[in-house]
Amino acid sequence: MASTGADRDIEISSDPARLDLDLLHGWLTQSYWSPGIPRSTLARAIEHSICFGAYEGGRQVGFARVITDRATFGYLADVFVLEPWRGRGLSRRLVEAVKAHPELQGLRRFMLATRDAHGLYRKFGFGAPASPGSLMEILDPDVYRRTAPER
Repeated sequence: MASTGADRDIEISSDPARLDLDLLHGWLTQSYWSPGIPRSTLARAIEHSICFGAYEGGRQVGFARVITDRATFGYLADVFVLEPWRGRGLSRRLVEAVKAHPELQGLRRFMLATRDAHGLYRKFGFGAPASPGSLMEILDPDVYRRTAPER
């Protein structure tokens, strides 16, 4: 993917071998959406997802993950950019890479949840569910605290 401007030295890759699990775990375990996530749980989640990393000089500085069957459904999760690299359009570039990925084309439904980045995702066609009354969930926000002594 070509880069211009301040982000010209940033590379976006979906190669799972390049992911820095220590960095990802360190950041995600402190995030509002996955506090305390065990490293083994994150490793399993990454193994069963299509993941995207943003890299500068070989160092990972951002991440996005798509949970998908690669045919009909996708869920965009765990999007973040490390603080020193924010404001350079990297979240936008990560979502562009997600939307362009060949295994994520033709999905009937692509979802995400966000507390504070609605403006970013609207630019890519995400919006409120057409039938919010039809959506249901089982939410267990304390599952990591209860089930995993390992960090």
